[in-house]
Amino acid sequence: MSRSTTDQQRTRPGLRLLRELWVQVIIAAILGIAVGLLFPGFGRAMQPLSDWFIALVKMIVAPVIFCVVTTGIAAMDNVRRVGRIGVKAIGYFVVFSLVSMLIGLVVANVFRLGAGMHIDPHSLDAGAVPKTSSDATSFTAFVSSIIPDTMFSAFTSDNIVATLFISIVFGFALNLGGARVEPLARGIQSLSDVVFRIVSWIMRTAPFGTFGALAAVVSTYGVSSLKQLGYLILVFAGTCVLYIVVVLGGIMRACKLRLLPLMRYLKDELLIVLSTCSSESVLPQVVAKLERLGVGRTVVGITIPAGFSFNLDGSAVYLTMGSLFVAEAVDVHLSWQQQLVMVGIMMLTSKGTAGVAGGAFVVLASSITAFGHVPLAALALIVGIDRILNEGRVFINVLGNAVAAIVVGKWENDFDAEQATATLGHRAAPVAGVPSPAGVSGSQPGGHA
Repeated sequence: MSRSTTDQQRTRPGLRLLRELWVQVIIAAILGIAVGLLFPGFGRAMQPLSDWFIALVKMIVAPVIFCVVTTGIAAMDNVRRVGRIGVKAIGYFVVFSLVSMLIGLVVANVFRLGAGMHIDPHSLDAGAVPKTSSDATSFTAFVSSIIPDTMFSAFTSDNIVATLFISIVFGFALNLGGARVEPLARGIQSLSDVVFRIVSWIMRTAPFGTFGALAAVVSTYGVSSLKQLGYLILVFAGTCVLYIVVVLGGIMRACKLRLLPLMRYLKDELLIVLSTCSSESVLPQVVAKLERLGVGRTVVGITIPAGFSFNLDGSAVYLTMGSLFVAEAVDVHLSWQQQLVMVGIMMLTSKGTAGVAGGAFVVLASSITAFGHVPLAALALIVGIDRILNEGRVFINVLGNAVAAIVVGKWENDFDAEQATATLGHRAAPVAGVPSPAGVSGSQPGGHA
């Protein structure tokens, strides 16, 4: 009897650890890599597991944005504050997108990525490069994409910005509607509870998505496929680490917080995006966790959805490094003036991009098409390793948006520093069952005062 009790006590810590989502994701990743190497045919057949997981998350992203943004704005006393938060967030996004692109530009020039390859672009297979049109990258087309065909179509498309637009408009209408619309506001709050319960169920399937994604990638490309362009991969990975430590770490220090505890706090989400290569796959989790951290609800509701379209810092680093690599590889030597023009084009074409796997590659193709000096077929050189480069992109995208929400929260005096310090100062268990934002730390809709 006593021995049985003792054995149960010894096994409990291990069982508790296995229940943690991040542990399950790591185990699934190891199994996926092993299956991809040992049973490549079976590994390729596992791709639908990843596709289904991402589809489940994308299914719930629009309701999450609608509930969080609408209830946050509806509960605000000062509606002007929404516009102020939006302006501050967009200003932050523009500045650090530019910083990210310039960092990629400097690194690519210093390490002379692609130089000496002397590739004839006519010998490359342009069929693997996404077909783009200049209309898709125009400012007019971008603004038009923000406005959905109908109010309800914003929730059935992949356009996060359109969903955010409708949510903001609906939130303002609720805010100004007075007592007559209070039952509707309470109904949306109740809907938020249901939506975040569904999110918690979906996130429990993340290990299956991780397993399918890595099994398919490893079986398709193999370990040897990394050798040809290993230098680009190595330099890009080093640049990502430098960006995280210097830029994001510096921003967190300025906020009187540390980056490493934040990364530990978001470890579930960061592991999931590394395996699925989709930023959107963790958007609901990030929203809930940042509210739990102490960032005001309205700040999170506006900054995070907008950031997943406008603040893709990892993708920004990739765009300039990738474009200079392919240009040098086909012996197109760009002057610094041409490089700055290219950065200006990418500052426009990279905005409003959905944070889905491979999205940055499509933006790169669109940017090169608009730029005109580099043959589009040259992108065939990096198609094979784009999935690997995407690992660093999405990691920075997610972490950078979390940092952005903290900055805007502090800027707006809508950030509970004591709550953040307490949360990040302990190895708190990850949020396996994500609570509704309204129930996080007892906060009320409208954020932390």
